[in-house]
Amino acid sequence: MTVNQISIFIENKYGKLCEILALLARENIRIIAATIADTSEYGILRMIVSESEKAYKLLKDNNVSVNFTDVLAIQTESTADSISRTLSCFTQSGISIEYMYCFSLHEKSIVILRTNNREAAREVIRRKNLDYLTEKDLV
Repeated sequence: MTVNQISIFIENKYGKLCEILALLARENIRIIAATIADTSEYGILRMIVSESEKAYKLLKDNNVSVNFTDVLAIQTESTADSISRTLSCFTQSGISIEYMYCFSLHEKSIVILRTNNREAAREVIRRKNLDYLTEKDLV
């Protein structure tokens, strides 16, 4: 029910993002979804990629600070109302959303979530019959 996300700590300096992406490009690793949270000093690049294990090893071998995070991927209609209703399922169950990002293709959105309680979030997905995706569904 979860998806491997790689989280990369990068300095907020000119060209650092391109260096990371060039490493992945050399190995033909596809980026399925990505987001960056940054400060003036550093950023955290979060990505869902086609070959997470290979990407992790490649980055580690090149002295990049990277780790795995299990996240949830939920498919919904690509409207604010639909995404809001999906997220409210967790809120109503007392589950906090630590972060979220999404991507859309035509009428569907894939919402990537990290919550404060993964097991309780999984139970909400089962109980509310939410349309979740696995890593295989995304690659």
